[in-house]
Amino acid sequence: MKIWVDADACPVVIKEVLYRAAERCQIMLTLVANQPLRVPKSAFIHTVQVMQGFDVADNEIVARVAADDLVITSDIPLAADVLAKGAKALSPRGDAFTPDNIRARLTMRDFMDTLRASGIESGGPAALSQADRQAFANALDRLLVQQLRCQR
Repeated sequence: MKIWVDADACPVVIKEVLYRAAERCQIMLTLVANQPLRVPKSAFIHTVQVMQGFDVADNEIVARVAADDLVITSDIPLAADVLAKGAKALSPRGDAFTPDNIRARLTMRDFMDTLRASGIESGGPAALSQADRQAFANALDRLLVQQLRCQR
């Protein structure tokens, strides 16, 4: 199992949780972004910088992800693509994307895009809270324990 991060929009506090998990569990963590990233020096933490452009980082993740890998993203179409390859997907708020819920999430995303395109202000997501950070850490820990039998 490897962890892939859609890093351009991933909050710093979530990246820090991931850095600690990679070290603790000795699991490969790769952050994919279209800009240079500063990450701790580690044999387990790597970055991939892709060219600027729409969905370039997402496409790189989809090309590299393998079954049973984990992808951290808030991008619902990317989550759908990695689920189709047999990987797992988790949002930075700790919400698991699954084959059972991805269709409904895609439908809601498309609906909200339609509203915004018609001029209706729908607002964005709320700021990441401490509860969100804790929910992410707990969800990540559960996945790692299931997959790797990682010790805390």
